[in-house]
Parts: sequence; C-alpha cells; structure tokens
Amino acid sequence: MQIQFLGASGTVTGSRYLLSQAGRRLLVDCGLFQGVKELRLRDWQPLPVDAADIDAVLLTHAHLDHSGFVPRLVSLGFKGPVFCTEGTRQLCSLLLPDSGHLLEEEADFANRHGFSKHRPALPLYTEMDARTALTHLEARAFDEPFSPWPGWRIQLTRAGHIIGAASARIEWADGSILFSGDLGRSDDLVMRAPQACEPASYVVVESTYGDRFHPQGDVLDEIGQVVRRTAARGGSVVIPSFAVGRAQTLLHCLRLLKEGGRIPDVRVYLNSPMAADTTGLYCRHLDEHRLAAKDCAALGKTATIVNTVEESKRLNELRFPSIIVSASGMATGGRVLHHLKAYAPDERNAILFTGFQAAGTRGAALVAGAKAVKIHGSYVPVRAEVVQLQSLSAHADREQLLAWLAPLAGARRIFVTHGEPVASDALRLAIEERHGTPVTVPGYQDTYEL
Repeated sequence: MQIQFLGASGTVTGSRYLLSQAGRRLLVDCGLFQGVKELRLRDWQPLPVDAADIDAVLLTHAHLDHSGFVPRLVSLGFKGPVFCTEGTRQLCSLLLPDSGHLLEEEADFANRHGFSKHRPALPLYTEMDARTALTHLEARAFDEPFSPWPGWRIQLTRAGHIIGAASARIEWADGSILFSGDLGRSDDLVMRAPQACEPASYVVVESTYGDRFHPQGDVLDEIGQVVRRTAARGGSVVIPSFAVGRAQTLLHCLRLLKEGGRIPDVRVYLNSPMAADTTGLYCRHLDEHRLAAKDCAALGKTATIVNTVEESKRLNELRFPSIIVSASGMATGGRVLHHLKAYAPDERNAILFTGFQAAGTRGAALVAGAKAVKIHGSYVPVRAEVVQLQSLSAHADREQLLAWLAPLAGARRIFVTHGEPVASDALRLAIEERHGTPVTVPGYQDTYEL
C-alpha cells in the first residue's frame, strides 16, 4: 500500500490522502484549501493523478476543508462513489451546493466591481456542479465494515466534532491504516466524545490544537461578558461561524444565556440559510450529540432566520444592539463579509470568533490585531472590539489527542497532519515522549510505502 499526502500538510485545510494498491486508488477526504493565496491556488492546480483514475473517495466528515473539493473532482472526470456516513451525506447536500453558489456569487461580484486580476473571474465550481457531485455520495453506517473491492475493508467510527464525523480504518491483506478525521472533544458542550478505535498498523492524526490546551473557564460566561459589554455601549456582536456545528452550539449557548438572564434580551439573527437547515438535522441524529429532542427543537426558535439577500442587507443597517451569527467561520467568504464591512469600523461593536483561525484568513488577521482588512478589493478599518474564544472549539486539544492515541501507540508509525507547522511538530514531540511511537510530519505530496 502506498500513501501520498495531497493536502493538510503544514496547514489545517485541504485534507486529501491518496491510497494506492494493486491498481486501486482511494482518496480519503477531498477538501478545499483555504487561507493564504499560495494554498488557495492549489485548488486550481492539476492533481498529481488523473481524477478519472481515482476509483473512490472516502469522506470523514462534511466540513469544506474535507469535502469541498468533491464537485471540482467530479468536473475533472471522477466517476466513482463517494463513501461517507448518512449524517455526512445529509450535511454535504447542504454544504456543497451552498459552496458552489457562494463561489459563483463571489466571481460575479468580482466581475461587476472589477477587483479581480482575472478577466473574467470564474468560480472553482458552480452550484450545479455541486448538485451533480451529490449523486456520487453513498452512505455507510457507523461500525459496520464494508468492502469497496476485494481485499479492502473499511470501518467508520464516531469521531464527535460534528454530525456524521467519522474516523476511518482501512484494512488490506497485510496491514491497516486509521485516519482520525477531525476529532471532537471529550468534554464538548453538544457533541458526544469520540469513540475508541481498533488499533492499526499506521495512524494519521489531525493536529489542529496539537500545541495547546483548551481553557477550563465557563464558555457561557465568556460569551455573556462580550454580549453584555457590547450591548451596554449600544453596539452589536457579529459572530463569524461555521454553518455546520459551530452555529448550532452558539444558538444553544445564547438560548441558555437568555433563559438564565445572563445577557440582555437582544435580537439574535442567524444569517445562514444552510445553518438553519443544518439545525433540523440535530433532531434526526440524537445518538450523536448530548442535546435532548426538546433542546434541538428550541435551537430553531432562538434566532430570527435570515433567508433572502435583501434581508441580509437590512442587517447592515441595524440601529439597536443585536447578535448576528453568519458564515464563514474564518471570514473567508459568505455573507459575514458584508457584515464585517458594516460593523468593523464602529468601536461600539464587537467581532467574536469562536474557533481556530487558519493562517492567511481574515479571521487570523483580525484576531492578530489588524487595523484594517481587505474585503471585496478594498480595505476596511477595524475599530470594533475583536475577541477570540478558545473554549468553544470543536477540536480535541493536545491532551485529548494524546488520550485518543494511547490505545493506538503500538502502530508502526503515526503521521501527524492537519495542523499549522508549530502545532504539528508540538504534537509529534508529545507523541514520541509519551507513547514512544515513531512519528512523521509529512510534507505536501510526500509519498510513503506502508
């Protein structure tokens, strides 16, 4: 078996791992690169293997850095199945068309306003491309092994993180490899803890938070403090949020804060139709999270759902304290960019980030204290308060990653991926010191014989 690392090397985005054996090729994850331009350009570069020569794709979960390249792969000639859990299939049916739509909107906006260097600016793929790609998705159940071809055996295990998220163990005649996917937290407010996995010859583990520990503070109090002081000065809180997972956790937190009288009864807007649709899925996957059915039903009543572009534009003219939750979580695109243009220049307002911000994203720049950020070709001054919460992350921290790896320490080698260089190397050192297993941090397009 051969593995080639086609993404998530030196970065938290673009997860793609190509397994090849006896003429069969399986691509584990098929994600978009995000962040700095050098990374984003990889989405446009030719793959080292013809898309038509890839026999199947296996998705660990639906976030775009793991699934968002599937429509592009199909448009390049991929014709095989895309295996995933039912939860991932349902979420991809929301995420991928929305991604294509946003890519078309951004290209159209760039063409109309002339700030792109390309004439014309083109989307990486369209909404129709994404809908075509969805026909390739085939759901597989957790904990029930299946064989895509003779000699291959795949088993998906719950990874926490978001609905449908899985770790994937792939077995062949003389070996096996386990991909962690994105691992959730053992103490997550909403999602259940990742399940233990059967040992494997090789392990590929994410390292998003490989160099840090999650703070032990009260996340409700942290959010409440930001909302209270912003409302007191007459401002609004803009929360860039991933539409899948993070938005639902935020709605749950805001509902608890309001019911407990810990924040003013300000209006909450959810400006992401996809996030609104995702919220309904929680009621259909009660076995994957900690919320009761009544809590799931309450999520949809916590916020005013903003559907149309006209309604979205009106949010930029609010003259009373409010909370606006909108995608994307790293401020790389979507409707939240228009809200940042409207609210970032006013010192009364606050911008609240609730998760990891990849290098090169607007979110990372804002968290680092940028006085201005470039949006739609122009620089927008940043006078609003900018806050980043670490305690609401949906990723396991270093200690939780090491605990998940403990039963797997007998592996021949552990590959550390899906992290910024410092985080990946910190986790490498921690694994070697605690477990004594050989560890490699692979580079982009590195190939290994297993």
